[in-house]
Amino acid sequence: MDSLRLLGIFAVVSLVPAFAYSQQDSTPVRLDSVVVTVTRSTGRSVLGSPFAVTIVQPDSTRPGQRHIAIDETLAMIPGLVAVNRNNPSQDSRLSIRGFGARSAFGVRGIKVLRDGMPLTLPDGQTPTDYLSLESVGRIEVMRGAASALYGNASGGVIDLRTAAPSTNRLSADATQWVGSHDSFRTAVAASGSSNSLDYVADAAQTRSDGERAHSKQRATTGFLRSGVSFRGNDIALTVLALDNPLAENPGALTKEEMEADSRTADALSVRRDARKTVKQFQLGLSAIRAIGNGDVSISGFGGARSLDNPLTFAVVEVGRHTYGAAGTIRQAVRAIGLRHHFVAGTDIQWQNDLRRNYAACADTVPVLIPTTTCPNPPSERGVVTLDQRELVSGAGLYVSDEVDLGRGVSLTAGLRGDRIRFRVRDRLISATNPDDSGRRLLTSVSPIAGVVARYAPTHSAYANFSAAFETPTATELGNHADGTAGINQDLDPQRSRTIEAGMKGFAGSRIRYDAALFDTRVRDELVPFEILNSNGRRFFRNAGRTTRRGVELGGEASAGMVGLLASYSYSRFRFDRYTVGTTSFAGSDIPAVPHHRLQAAVRAGNRLGFAILESETAGKSFADDANSVIVNGYTVAHFRVGVTPVFVNPRLSLTLGVQNLFDRLYASSIAVNATRGKYYEPAQGRSFNFGIAIGGQTTSR
Repeated sequence: MDSLRLLGIFAVVSLVPAFAYSQQDSTPVRLDSVVVTVTRSTGRSVLGSPFAVTIVQPDSTRPGQRHIAIDETLAMIPGLVAVNRNNPSQDSRLSIRGFGARSAFGVRGIKVLRDGMPLTLPDGQTPTDYLSLESVGRIEVMRGAASALYGNASGGVIDLRTAAPSTNRLSADATQWVGSHDSFRTAVAASGSSNSLDYVADAAQTRSDGERAHSKQRATTGFLRSGVSFRGNDIALTVLALDNPLAENPGALTKEEMEADSRTADALSVRRDARKTVKQFQLGLSAIRAIGNGDVSISGFGGARSLDNPLTFAVVEVGRHTYGAAGTIRQAVRAIGLRHHFVAGTDIQWQNDLRRNYAACADTVPVLIPTTTCPNPPSERGVVTLDQRELVSGAGLYVSDEVDLGRGVSLTAGLRGDRIRFRVRDRLISATNPDDSGRRLLTSVSPIAGVVARYAPTHSAYANFSAAFETPTATELGNHADGTAGINQDLDPQRSRTIEAGMKGFAGSRIRYDAALFDTRVRDELVPFEILNSNGRRFFRNAGRTTRRGVELGGEASAGMVGLLASYSYSRFRFDRYTVGTTSFAGSDIPAVPHHRLQAAVRAGNRLGFAILESETAGKSFADDANSVIVNGYTVAHFRVGVTPVFVNPRLSLTLGVQNLFDRLYASSIAVNATRGKYYEPAQGRSFNFGIAIGGQTTSR
């Protein structure tokens, strides 16, 4: 009660000063001056790229963020949907042009990187729970056209870039957040540079009891990026770490359960004490050296992850080791009377998982009697039902050429080849349990071609054709609806072809716009489903053909102390050929993707403080392939206000935020094709958070 009273007093006081973010940050970034790295080019600007690319600076354009989850950071990007499932054991659900909306956990269909280092595994899945967002200074998002550049992905690429280090020896900040549901977050960050060495580091601890029952969380993240210049080489070390001892899983609800009390948890998830415990560490080392009219870069990384994951249908343990390497050469040359920008490179990754499943035995029954599958009550782990080593390796080669034709016109063409190998070594073999070891090799050759024309100095139009492919993950290949084990030899990767056109540019220094139209045809789309008595376990099958047509609009404008951001996405995604048994779903909408989604933010203010009002409107969608279950649309608003007293060193700032300002009841995420009617993952109701930050820096280097 005391914390809520404090928040109320602060809300009244903070509304007195002038609003919104500083004049320094109110001017949008000039697109032509920003070089995008996510396109793997030789240094093209946003306007010079023939792809749909968005660059955002999260805390500049939308101040007052808590950096708890990536969905808050990725808001306002057209074509990209980032939603918080209000479930600590599951990552935010990210999708680009509908790819990724199927994921039960983690991220699918999108390549995610941190400073160019892949966080996505070779099988295509990306856990984002170990991402630290405190030091992110810029995010580059490429929508579509991903496969020819990065391999196993259908939707696009998200690369989170670390903020530039302070030019002083030391600049440090400490932030304390408190909020509803006994939520606390403590974060410290530091950066600096001296001579040829620089660094950026942060650490944060988060704990919350959660709005929903059975949704407690305890987590600590850490991040370090340090760079040094040595004999013409720029070398960087990147470290990410996570200690997540508790993340409870409240599960999905039926519509009736959500409307009766959205704070409740799925009864079976509570009885089985569904949750996860995670530890992860990843380290990357990269070097780049200027050579000729370009450069050569190499990088390597390795990491380990341990997961203890009691679920409703099993207790899952995974011990994972990942490692990989990459090399790229970029050169600008003149040939056949034209200026060429060549890029060639290779990516190699390995994933080594030791997976063990136990029968789920945790339950609140009056008498615990030993059984064949649960011989040791009250232990939640029964007999071992799966014990295998899963080995995934991926290797890709790519080459591209950007040709300047003059008069602001350039052509881009590229080709990438990939080989992804899945192997399973069964360790649970007996007279009654045969050897389920196996292997599978999936390959793809993906072309890409694009043209961009600068029809004015600050405006461009583009068009491209791209191919993409996306394999099932190791888990998806291992889950068999008929109860068998081993690698599913019938589940194929999905392959897509996209035609896209768009325009982008800016007027003066205060107006930016981005528009794209696309048509994507997908073969063998990966579709999730559940079966009765599977207790929420998900399986996958291929849909024959699907079509995705869409329009994406984004813009930013500012005038004086007032700024506006907005994005709109129209998505018409349908099954063309898709039959299960004797039932045809041809003509049905792809589930969990509304036709219309609009996001907007209004901000105003000066150097003394900021205020920002954000809103999101989503149309109705469907929860199943037959489109028999309608998910209602919603409109939700969030508000943040902050003040910055006139102190330069040390700095002091105060922020108050209200999520779901009007306490709307809606499902932020949908479990597609769920059984028992458990489709709905309710969003958090109205909640408050208050943050105080203090920072300082040395006066010189």
